[in-house]
Amino acid sequence: MKTSELGKVFSDGEVIIRQGDGGEFMYEILDGQVEVFQERKGEEVRLAILEKGDFFGEMAIFEREKRSATVRAHGQVRVLTVDKKILLRRISEDPSLALRILERMSHRIREMDGELVRMRTEK
Repeated sequence: MKTSELGKVFSDGEVIIRQGDGGEFMYEILDGQVEVFQERKGEEVRLAILEKGDFFGEMAIFEREKRSATVRAHGQVRVLTVDKKILLRRISEDPSLALRILERMSHRIREMDGELVRMRTEK
C-alpha cells in the first residue's frame, strides 16, 4: 500500500480490509476495482466486484461489529479512507450524500435477497 496525493493505493491482490477484523473506517473507491468476498469453510465466496464511485466497509461506521467480508484490490486501486467524523461532516455539507449511501445499501440488500431466493430454489 502506498499513500498518494489523495487516498491510499493498493496493488493487485493486496487486502484492504479482512473479514473478522475490527474497523472504524469506510472506504470510497477513487480509481480501480476491489473484490469483496467471505471465507466459508476454508473457501472464498465472491460477493461483489466494486468500482470507482462505490464504497465499502460502511457497516463499521454504523455498527461496532467485526468486518463481515474481506476486500482486496482487483488490479491497482486507489481508495479514500473515511471515518465517522468525516462522514458526518460531509453529510452536513451535502445531505443528499446520506440518501445516496442509503440507496446503495438498499440495492445491495435487494441483490442479496435475490441471491438467497435463487440459492433456496436450486436445492
